[in-house]
Amino acid sequence: MRIVAGSKRGMRLLSPKTRDSRPITDRVKESLFSVLYKYDLPGGAVVADLFCGVGSLGLEALSRGAEFVTFVERDAKIIVTLNRNIEKADFVGQSKVMRANAFKAGAPVVFEQREYGLVFVDPPYAATSDVQAGSRLDRLLDLLHQQVRDDGIVVVRTHERISLLDEYGEFGMVERRQWGTMAVTILRKMPR
Repeated sequence: MRIVAGSKRGMRLLSPKTRDSRPITDRVKESLFSVLYKYDLPGGAVVADLFCGVGSLGLEALSRGAEFVTFVERDAKIIVTLNRNIEKADFVGQSKVMRANAFKAGAPVVFEQREYGLVFVDPPYAATSDVQAGSRLDRLLDLLHQQVRDDGIVVVRTHERISLLDEYGEFGMVERRQWGTMAVTILRKMPR
């Protein structure tokens, strides 16, 4: 894994010695960020990277001009590698790492008490096998409605066979993309 574009283009990311991760390929990451450019993201955005692993998406956002990223990860061993990647990229002052279960914490606002403009939700595929009303994903999006600004974007990564609902409370689907066996659904928070 590496940072694909921006100020840290080409920087290789450190990875833990585990088989539990689902790293996103450079090609797919480049395609995803090309889609996000349509929404004027991530430049200048306050971003949250939930279930972040070693920080691939959040670090990519910082490299491409995001103002600040909150990384949320539960696994202490992976956080060690995440912190090393943040230090290697020299993004310590533009980021905060939180050890938490993102399904319970959401994206805690830590940057000058501002709401997020972009949130990556990238849980293990098994955690998004149910995306219906009342599911863990539905409850997470309910938490996020207080943490994401109006017109903010939430990107949810799932297995290709999973189709999200058209709406989750204040979040409405604006598009869905599929690359190989993974799908990305882009939700936008509707203005109140």
